[in-house]
Amino acid sequence: MTSTFKSLHILNYRIWFIGAIISNIGTWMQRTAQDWLVFDHLTEHDAGAMGITMALQLGPQLFLAPVAGLVADRFNRKHLLVLTQSAMAVLSAALGILVVTGAAQLWHVYAFALLLGVVSALDAPVRQTFVSELVRDDYLPNAVALNSASFNVARMIGPAVAGILTVAVGPGWVFLINTLTFVALLLSLWKIPTASLRRLPRAAAGKGRIREGLRYVRFRPDIVVVLVAVFIVGTLGLNFVLFIAAMVGTEFGLDASAFGLMNSIMAIGSVAGALLSAGRQKPRLRIIFGAAGAFGVASGIAALAPSYFWFGVALVPVGLFAITMMTSANGYVQTTTDPVMRGRVMALYMAIFMGGTPIGAPFVGWVANVAGPRWSMSVAAAAGLIAALIGLVWIIRAKQLRIRFDRRARGLPHFRVVSAVPGGTGPAGAGPGDAGPGGDARE
Repeated sequence: MTSTFKSLHILNYRIWFIGAIISNIGTWMQRTAQDWLVFDHLTEHDAGAMGITMALQLGPQLFLAPVAGLVADRFNRKHLLVLTQSAMAVLSAALGILVVTGAAQLWHVYAFALLLGVVSALDAPVRQTFVSELVRDDYLPNAVALNSASFNVARMIGPAVAGILTVAVGPGWVFLINTLTFVALLLSLWKIPTASLRRLPRAAAGKGRIREGLRYVRFRPDIVVVLVAVFIVGTLGLNFVLFIAAMVGTEFGLDASAFGLMNSIMAIGSVAGALLSAGRQKPRLRIIFGAAGAFGVASGIAALAPSYFWFGVALVPVGLFAITMMTSANGYVQTTTDPVMRGRVMALYMAIFMGGTPIGAPFVGWVANVAGPRWSMSVAAAAGLIAALIGLVWIIRAKQLRIRFDRRARGLPHFRVVSAVPGGTGPAGAGPGDAGPGGDARE
C-alpha cells in the first residue's frame, strides 16, 4: 500500500494532487450537466447531438496536438497551466450565465464546446508532462497512475453531485460551481515554488521541431503500436457518457440523477484500476493489451445487461479495465520517452486518445439512434478485442515468438508461446530490449 501512494510523500506533488482532484470534480460535474443539457433540455433525447458536442470539444486535440506539444516542450509549464486553467474558468462561467438566464441554445453549447476544446488541447500535454517536474523519474509511473486515480475519484463524485444538482437547480448552476473549482488548481500552482521544480531539458528554438517529435515516434515501433491500440479504444470504446446516457435515458427510461449515478458507479472500477496501476513498478505492454481485451469482454457483458441494476454492476469491470489500459499506456509512453521529447510525444498521445472521439462519437451516437443503445456498446466491445489482437500479434512478431500446439500436455492439448530464436525464451523471460531495432518494448 505504501508503494501505491509513494508520490504523495513529495510535498509539491501532494499540493498539486489536492488542487487537481478538486478541479477534476468540477470538470466532471460540468461534463455531466452539459451532456444532460444537450440530451434532455435542448433536444429530444438525441444521442447524435451529444456526439456532435463531444466531437467539437475533443476535435481540436487532433489539429492542435503538434503545436501544443512543442509549446509544452519549449516554455514554462507552470505558467502555461495558469493561463489555460484561467481561460477554462472564464468559459465555464460564461456558459453558466447563458444557461441560468435561459438564453442558451444548442448552437451556444456547440460553440462553447469548441472553445473549451481548443484550450483543453493546449492544456493537456502541459498538464501531463508537468508531473515529471514534480517527481523524479523512478516515481513517474506512480505519479501518472495517481493522477489517473484522482481523475477517476472525481469521476465517481462529480457526476453524482451534478446529477442531483441538475435536477434540483438546473445545469447552469453546475457550470458556475465548476468555475470556482478552477481556483483550487490555480492556488495549488501558486503554492508550488517555481525554484523547487525539477529542471528538465527544453526543446531548442528553430524550425523542424514538430517534425523532430514525429520522427522520434516513427522510429519507436513499441510506442506506435500502443498509440494504435489507444486510438481504436479511445475512438470507439471510451464514449462512456454517450453509452450511459443512451442506456439510462432510452433503454431504461430514467432521469439525470440515474445518469449521474451510473457514471459514478463505473468510476468505482476506474479508481480500482488506477490504484492497481499505481502499485506496479513498471507499466508493461502485456498489461496494456490484456486490459484492452478484458475491456472488450466487459463491454459486451454490459451491452447484454437486462436491467438498470445489472448494467451498473457490469460497468464496474468496464471502468477497471479501461483505466488499467489507459493508465498503463500513458505511463509506458512517458517513462520510455526522452525528457526533451516528452511534451511532443504526449501531445500526440493525447491527440490520439482524446481526438479520436470526434470520429467515433457521432458514429456511436448514430448506432445508438438507429440500432439501439445495446448495439452502441457492442461497438466498444469490438474495439477492445481488436486492440488486444493487434497488440498480441505485434508482441509475438517483435519478440520473434511462435504459438505452438503442445501435444505433450496432460489432458486436452493446448497452445503455448515459445521463442523462435534458438536458445531464446518466451514472454516470461523476454527483456525490455527484445523488440528489435528501434524498439524499447517491455513485455
